[in-house]
Amino acid sequence: MKKSSVVFRAAAVGAALCLTLALAGCGADSYASSTAYMTAGAADYGTSAEMAPEEAGQGVQLDTDSTLDPRQAQEGRKIIYTASLSMESTDFEGTRAALLAAVEDCGGYLESTSQGGSAEYGTRYVSYTARIPAERYREFLGLADEAGNVLYLNENAQDITSSYVDVEARLTALKEQRDRLNALADKAETTADLLEIESQLSEVQYQIESYTSQMRLMDNQVGYSTVDIQLEEVRTLTPTTVTFGERFADAVNRGWRNTVEFVQNVILALASLWPLLVILVLFVVAMILTRPLRRARRARAPKPEGTLKKDLEDPGKTGKQ
Repeated sequence: MKKSSVVFRAAAVGAALCLTLALAGCGADSYASSTAYMTAGAADYGTSAEMAPEEAGQGVQLDTDSTLDPRQAQEGRKIIYTASLSMESTDFEGTRAALLAAVEDCGGYLESTSQGGSAEYGTRYVSYTARIPAERYREFLGLADEAGNVLYLNENAQDITSSYVDVEARLTALKEQRDRLNALADKAETTADLLEIESQLSEVQYQIESYTSQMRLMDNQVGYSTVDIQLEEVRTLTPTTVTFGERFADAVNRGWRNTVEFVQNVILALASLWPLLVILVLFVVAMILTRPLRRARRARAPKPEGTLKKDLEDPGKTGKQ
């Protein structure tokens, strides 16, 4: 009986391990998201949409007159504007289309996008990194506010004027040095002098290209503000004030949906593991059916020499056994 119990326990452990691995795979597939890089406009998603009436005025109201406005920056200042925006919507497709239309209307483009979730369960989500011309940065945030329910907004303005001026000065000095070296190269009298000057020219040219690349990057960051957008599909919008009863009802609904999804994942996992389960059942049945044969084989097996000697010395005890 003990050995049979051990066999059943081993089989149960094996089945549990297989089920755990399958559930882990299903969970990974459920939450996988695809990432792609797009050009301006993202026309595949459409350019206009009607918003649901309940989308407006539920969450954070964006301040379109905020002091973080590139249009109000001082002349000659180099400022990088960035924003992070978290939104929700009951009309996921409509809000997404409106956001993409706002990017296109403002002359911006999508630097990256990722999406995932399930339309069946209403759990879709999408993340965008939008580059918007700085002069229309505030306008874009206003359009985003109209597209859906804004839950969170974080803005940042980074002044890189000193760094920009420093790189610009270094670039000017290097170009002047390059001009002087070119003049010296024209006057070089020996090959050795010419080779030395050309070596210095090569190093100076490399530094010029490096600083030029830095300036181009800073110009792009200043000219185009970066806005990170997180959009999530919900069944009901988050109200500005939430009572305990509303939170309790939402928790019950969410728990029910999670339970249904878990049971479905278990069923799918068992369906995908049916060959292993069949093999496991056949193994257990084989172990049970061959148990008498194994017991008989052990009975016919010769006893160790020490045991035979002990039985001969104490035949009475052997007879009792």
